[in-house]
Amino acid sequence: MTSLAIYVRLEAKPGKEQEVIDLLKQARSLVMDEPGTPAWFAIRLGPSTFAIFDAFDDEQGRQAHIHGKVAAALTEKAPDLFANSVEIVKVDVIAAKLPR
Repeated sequence: MTSLAIYVRLEAKPGKEQEVIDLLKQARSLVMDEPGTPAWFAIRLGPSTFAIFDAFDDEQGRQAHIHGKVAAALTEKAPDLFANSVEIVKVDVIAAKLPR
């Protein structure tokens, strides 16, 4: 059962919005190689505000993702792209409907 998740809010620096979009689109291919990440969403909340929401079946999958390639890419690009530091918030999933 998908019971764990992470939420990452990203605020693009002025003029860097398209670069953030491009980075998030590229990140999808990295997540496709993660069997422990059954759900992953990159979303836009406003003109310069983005977020990532990931869901996991267990803590092992969540930890693998947190220490994986997407997190490394975000950390590497953070100084150039984001107005704030990247903060990963661990959350619990109360209810979900996912394709299986």
